[in-house]
Parts: sequence; structure tokens; C-alpha cells
Amino acid sequence: MQVASYLKLSVAVALATIALKTLAWWVSGSVSLLSDALEALVNLAGASFALAMVIVAERPPDDDHPYGHHKAEYFSSGFEGVLIFAAALAIVWASVHRLLNPEPLQDLGLGLALSVLSSVLNGALAYAMLKKARSHRSIALEADARHLFTDVWTSAGVVVGLLAVMASGWQWLDPVIAIAVALNILREGGRLVWRSSQGLMDRALEPEVRADIDRTLAGFAHPTIRFDHIVTRRAGQRRFVDLHMHMPAAWTLGRAAALRTSVEQALMSAVPGLRASIQLLPMDVEAHFDEPGDPL
Repeated sequence: MQVASYLKLSVAVALATIALKTLAWWVSGSVSLLSDALEALVNLAGASFALAMVIVAERPPDDDHPYGHHKAEYFSSGFEGVLIFAAALAIVWASVHRLLNPEPLQDLGLGLALSVLSSVLNGALAYAMLKKARSHRSIALEADARHLFTDVWTSAGVVVGLLAVMASGWQWLDPVIAIAVALNILREGGRLVWRSSQGLMDRALEPEVRADIDRTLAGFAHPTIRFDHIVTRRAGQRRFVDLHMHMPAAWTLGRAAALRTSVEQALMSAVPGLRASIQLLPMDVEAHFDEPGDPL
């Protein structure tokens, strides 16, 4: 199943979850379950936007975007983080209102059962999506999966809290639990926005990936061959490395190009999804950057 197919499934599950959690809130009157339903609504919006961005990211390069559209996925992650912030504020508002104007809870048993059922659906889907996200390096799919996991833990906290309400009769616990839910999803929203911003700013590849690149280059190192100015970045599912390869000035262009091709192929085999750009230089020539007078 492709990334887009998982996101379509996420949209379908989000619709089912909204129905279950809204019904749970309706029959019980619990503001905690209302907060759970609001987060499910965010899941739907996030999955829908992620699906749209994944479709955009899969477009081939064109005249206006010669490097492709891979970064579109970061907009999905950031958008979902913003939605989480909005949902958290709505939950806090409803919870404070309930604290000031307490109301008795109704059929909590049925409400809790519906909430648990929706959590099972979300948990199973989130687990499958996270595995797929890691294998395809999709930040949009990973963001949606992590949001679903947050939803599962949120629902678990709501269930435990409402069981405590049933056991103690302390009605004020219900809005307090809802506020705790809001704080938890705010944390997750902040993480998503941060990761999205780092991706848009061309963050370097992960240390373990850089280590794979260094090991591959070390296999070609020789007293007459060296590599320097190695720079990496990530754009959505695509990974990039730029570097200089120094070799004897007496080599023919054909020989130098053949070696460069071998290095590029080795790098792409070692790091799936990598695109390597290698500049050839004689051994006694150094590249200079940021010379005085150069524009910043």
C-alpha cells in the first residue's frame, strides 16, 4: 500500500472516530469526551491536508520547480501542528466553562465503550502508518501517525479519568482531565511545527545517515583521491549530498568521470533515496567560499 493509500484510510478512520466520539460525548455530556471528539476532528483535517500535500510532493520536477516538489510534505506537518493548537484552545475554553458551570454526567459506561472502540481503530492504523512512514521517509505520514498515537494516549487518559469520576463522584475531575488533554496535545503540536520548520530550512541528514555516507566515501579514499566540503540536506522523502572529489590533475576527464559515477552509485546504494552531486577538482586545487566582497 502506498503512502497516499494510507492517508485515504486515515481519512476514513477519522470519519468513523468522529462519529463514535461525538456519540460518546452526546450520551454522556462529558467535556473530556468532547475534547476527544475535537481532536478527532483535527485528525480528519490533518489527514485530508496531508493527502493533498503527498499528491503534490509526488509531482515530477518542472520548469518552475526543477528540484521537485518534495518539500510540500512539510506544509502538511506544520498545518497539522497548527490545527492541534486550535483544538487545544477550544478544549481549554470548554473545560473552563464546565468548571464554572458544572453539570452532572449521564451514561458514562456507553460513552467510555465508544471511546475505547475508536482508540483501538486509531491505534491499529497509527502503528501501520508509522512503519510505512519510516520505510518511505514520509514526514506527512509520520506526522499523521504520531498525531493518531497522541489521540490514543489522550483517549486512554480520558477513560482512566472518567473511571475515577465514576468511582469518586467528583464531577470537577472531568474538566480538569480535559485541560490535561489540551496540554498534552499542545506539546505534540509544538513538536510537529518544529519539525516542519526544520525541514523547510534544509536541515542536515540524520547522524546515522551521514555516517553511512562517510563510510562509503572512505572506501574510495586513496593517497591520490580525497573528499571534502561534504554538505547534506533533506527535502521530504528525498535526500541530497554535495561534495568535492579531488584527484590527480593528470587524469583524463573520462577516467575522472568514471570514478565519480562509481562513487555516486555506491552512495545511492548505501543511502536509499539519496541524490549525490560531486564536483571534480585536481588534487592541488581548493574551492573557496564566502570570499570577502561576496554577497551574503
